[in-house]
Amino acid sequence: MGDRPPALLGTGRWQPEDTDQPRPAGETDHGPADAREALARATTHLLSLQSSEGWWKGDLETNVTMDAEDLLLRQFLGIRTEEQTRATAEWIRSQQREDGTWSTFHGGPPELSTTVEAYVALKLAGDDPEAPHMLAAARYVRSAGGIAAARVFTRIWLALFGWWPWERLPEMPPEIIFLPRWLPLNIYAFGCWARQTIVPLTVVSSHRPVRPAPFPLTELHTDPNDPYPHRPLAPATTWDGLFERLDKALHAYHRRAFRPLRRLALSQACRWIVERQEADGCWGGIQPPAVYSLIALHLEGYELEHPVMKAGLSSFDRFTVHTEDGKRWLEACQSPVWDTCLATIALVDAGVPADHPALVSAVDWMLGEEIRKPGDWTVKRPGLAPGGWAFEFENDTYPDIDDTAEVVLALRRVAHPDPAKVDGAVDRGVLWNLGMQSKNGAWGAFDVDNTSTLPNKLPFCDFGEVVDPPSADVTAHVVEMLAETGRSRDPRTRRGIEWLLRNQEADGSWFGRWGTNYIYGTGSVLPALVAAGVPDEHPAIRRAVRWLEDRQNADGGWGEDMRSYDDPARWAGRGDSTASQTAWALMALLAAGEGPKDRANPAVERGAEWLVRTQLPEGTWDEPQFTGTGFPWDFSINYHLYRLVFPVTALGRYLNGAPGTIRADGTPAIGTAR
Repeated sequence: MGDRPPALLGTGRWQPEDTDQPRPAGETDHGPADAREALARATTHLLSLQSSEGWWKGDLETNVTMDAEDLLLRQFLGIRTEEQTRATAEWIRSQQREDGTWSTFHGGPPELSTTVEAYVALKLAGDDPEAPHMLAAARYVRSAGGIAAARVFTRIWLALFGWWPWERLPEMPPEIIFLPRWLPLNIYAFGCWARQTIVPLTVVSSHRPVRPAPFPLTELHTDPNDPYPHRPLAPATTWDGLFERLDKALHAYHRRAFRPLRRLALSQACRWIVERQEADGCWGGIQPPAVYSLIALHLEGYELEHPVMKAGLSSFDRFTVHTEDGKRWLEACQSPVWDTCLATIALVDAGVPADHPALVSAVDWMLGEEIRKPGDWTVKRPGLAPGGWAFEFENDTYPDIDDTAEVVLALRRVAHPDPAKVDGAVDRGVLWNLGMQSKNGAWGAFDVDNTSTLPNKLPFCDFGEVVDPPSADVTAHVVEMLAETGRSRDPRTRRGIEWLLRNQEADGSWFGRWGTNYIYGTGSVLPALVAAGVPDEHPAIRRAVRWLEDRQNADGGWGEDMRSYDDPARWAGRGDSTASQTAWALMALLAAGEGPKDRANPAVERGAEWLVRTQLPEGTWDEPQFTGTGFPWDFSINYHLYRLVFPVTALGRYLNGAPGTIRADGTPAIGTAR
């Protein structure tokens, strides 16, 4: 298997176990000794990636709309530079498929809106529309229905330059800011990411700005003589028909809006936006609210030198990735809290001592990231004391339930020199998560009972999921956290377990909201159920085990394509084997008692062997596939650290047994919270 990675010398430093012992007779080509060596190599590599401040962060890759919209934003504000344009255009070109299109995930099908935005960005960069790669892209756009068939957000970007008429876009008036919280379509009926995007877009839509177009886009229309074709209204008895007629009424209101009320609405919307700007200048730690907030505030008179605008624009510099060959691309978001808690869990499960300096440093950093002030979640839970963690470096307005659960699990795995400080943060996190339980017994990601179906029906909201209902993966992580903190028998934990059991798919899997997809959901739920005391002989667990066995690839790994969100009958649990998804499947099977010391399931052995066989020399794995989810099907993510942290966790549990927490005396308590 190659040279053993160097030991980390010094007091408290982790050293890989000696793997030079002879193999027992009958051991496979890649047996436990090879798995230990692979784990040692991966663990050493993961430790080497920690920052001096104690955190880990892998790149968060999405699709080229982030990069195209960055150029369009800078064109709109008049700050686009040639160097930014050149480097960004090189990246966009490098992501073009052979057929001239762009997709939203590795190996995915052509996607119209992404291709439109990429084409416009390259034309902005000076690419000749008669060049073969541009001709191919334009040909696909026309064949797919042209600009008229693109999503609303794409057409909004084009409207900023007169390439699409504002009158032909769904209307969302800024007066929505006044709607009381008991009305179905008030801003808090939307998921946090959607409300942060919609509020600034109501300001933009009110102004309907048009900058001079630097070139025409007639080649992207199916019929240049009729570029804005009218569509017949849906029947008035359908939701689509109802909202289309409401949209017509809102367009009429736009022309006759009561100016003092409109002015007050714009002022209040801008105040709402500014109040939610984070310390790093971003909004919500994600790209869409940030770009639209900057445009909205600029239209409302904020000069580029205004501190709010300067901080917002500078935040994009921290989201920018420069490749070694001179390309430039933008992360849609950054995941340091998520990556750090997952890395901490992985390292302890891999056998790194619980008092290792790297782990203590990670805990110190996570403790400093705890959010101790109210956010938008107080709309539904005004009396709940704060105490949680966000996903990003700065996002105090929106701590999330999933990160909080995983951070608590990570904190409890480390023997920190100030246990009282850790216990205080753990207690606050647990109580906050308990307070964020939805009435059906499960948990969403950011809000409580954010389950209205109406926002998704608005013509404006075709950009992905806009509400935040409870999901199996988040609920499972909370249940696992509650079990590991001694609350298995708490009635709220039992309600979460009951929800999970009710929401198992007929085939035995669970849907994965924030990871791809049924493998992620199942890989999250099984460890949680077993940790909470559900016996591994339970019929739900046995069905899940059989589903995972059935979905194992011939090469021994597991994989699931993003298309499972759109076509689960064909793609659920199906796809090229990946390191992260193989690890999720192994974590589920091991939790269900299928490990080498239990039932010795051949599927587990083959999965572990796949990880050993496919590991790269530096200790990580190659994973171009997207296995993370922003919006199911509509927005896919490749977390670059997933390919390392989850295999480390899986191999650690394969070799060392169940995950462990820390007793009050600081010693590991492996598997005690069952």
